[in-house]
Amino acid sequence: MTATLIQSPDRVVLKHISWQTYQSLIIDLEREPAMRLTYDLGTLEIRMPLAPHETYKKILGRLIETATEELDLEIRSLGSLTCSREDLAKGLEPDQCYYIQNEAMVRGVEQIDLAKLPPPDLAVEIDITSSSLDRFSIYADLKVREIWRYDGQVLTIYGLVGCEYIVRDSSIALPRLKTADVLRFLSLSASIGENNLVKQFRQWLRTLE
Repeated sequence: MTATLIQSPDRVVLKHISWQTYQSLIIDLEREPAMRLTYDLGTLEIRMPLAPHETYKKILGRLIETATEELDLEIRSLGSLTCSREDLAKGLEPDQCYYIQNEAMVRGVEQIDLAKLPPPDLAVEIDITSSSLDRFSIYADLKVREIWRYDGQVLTIYGLVGCEYIVRDSSIALPRLKTADVLRFLSLSASIGENNLVKQFRQWLRTLE
């Protein structure tokens, strides 16, 4: 079937794309790590994140990784791992994703098949410009338990309850972290350097002990 093109400044949306074509594009775009593919029942979105998106992605990722160190939690960081299932005809690439509670189940596994293994415990969505597709419904179908969404000003932590995400005051994967505390440190990124920010965050975490 012929693909239909919908284009905007930071994304391209293609209709009537087969699962095989989606999988081929994942391989073809491996050398373009900034691009994000979202696939939902034949509709494919290709997003090209801008600089603020990438900055926030890295800072939030560093805070999460620092928290696992200080809270003595093991972690497998998989960045923008393609999370997809052919049986659902759905897939996406988080801005960052992590196995924490289920880290031992995927330790050393080179190809993670989400039809056989659990999904990442935590996904990060930097949503400076909203996706054309309902990414949260895809996450819910994939059973990703927790999502951190940051739009450049507001951080929201969502937990999966049944088939829907509800807003939480604190993290499931990192239960000692509250939304307001993480946002406080994210807000500092406009006035201090990244390393200084992480250092202050680490020092604060040690006060929780």
